Amino acid sequence: MTPTVTQALVAAYARGTASPAEAEAVRAWLSQPANQLLATHWLQQHWDELATTLPLAALPGDPDYDALLTSLHPRLAPPVAPYRAPPATWRRWAAAAALAGTVAAGGWLYQSQRGPAPAAPLATRTAYGQTRTLRLSDGSQVTLNGHSQLRYAAAWAPGQPREVWLQGEGYFAIKHTADNQRFLVHTDAGLQVEVLGTQFVVARRRTQTRVVLLQGKVRVEFDDRRQPDVLLKPGELVETQDAPTPGAAPVVTTHQRVHTAPYAAWKDAELVLDETTIAELATRLHDTYGLDVEVTTPELNNRRVTGTVPVRELDVLLQALEETFHLRITRQGNRLVLSE
Repeated sequence: MTPTVTQALVAAYARGTASPAEAEAVRAWLSQPANQLLATHWLQQHWDELATTLPLAALPGDPDYDALLTSLHPRLAPPVAPYRAPPATWRRWAAAAALAGTVAAGGWLYQSQRGPAPAAPLATRTAYGQTRTLRLSDGSQVTLNGHSQLRYAAAWAPGQPREVWLQGEGYFAIKHTADNQRFLVHTDAGLQVEVLGTQFVVARRRTQTRVVLLQGKVRVEFDDRRQPDVLLKPGELVETQDAPTPGAAPVVTTHQRVHTAPYAAWKDAELVLDETTIAELATRLHDTYGLDVEVTTPELNNRRVTGTVPVRELDVLLQALEETFHLRITRQGNRLVLSE
């Protein structure tokens, strides 16, 4: 059974006293971008607590962060034996553990021990079929589609990147700052989106990630630096597919110009379909509303539909789909059956 990652377990891993199974669980947890703010907050607390008990004379100075970063790849690999760090090196290993997530997320700088502890991360979630709009501390606005989550800080320090972590689908309208403060949207797909403009949509569903730029400019950066960044222009879409091998870089499957309305209309309570197959529609209904959709015949899966229907309520949406596209939809709880 995989150990549950707790604050105490992360601290034990930083000290080098975790068992091999516990260390493996912590490494997997640290590699997820959504956990980095919380991991840093935990480790900063332990760092400050132990600073009062460890002999400061044994600590020659601040950790060499560049050296730590270059050593993190082998640190993330499965160990041959559990590491046992002497007390005098606790701070250096705490920094390494806190920074381990940056190998996956990239560009995130851990504050020195003299800086303030990072703000506790906030999280906003939406249920199936629900949308929610929130305003961030910098004035930027994010609208989440159904079955989505955004993690973010209550405020960002001047001169530091503005960073959020997305699961699901979100529409972003980013406010420019006078000091050109970067804005990064992290995902667990091995990539992040750097905002160079204002309005875009990011969707992370199952093994696929999609970025659609409505206005401005964004750059899609990959954790695997051997894979070139993708710079998007307004009206362009890029889609990636997770690699079959865990830890491998995602594969760019599509980079093209598109009609953007179908990808952002959900924030205005509309479902816009543009030559969309019934199979793709079934996937959207599952992702957004948590419905298990069965299409009665394979031929119906390939049928393409175009039109706009309201999504204020699920029953209204299903009725509109029936009338607009001449379908028969039978609903039993969370199960839908689509037929001619």
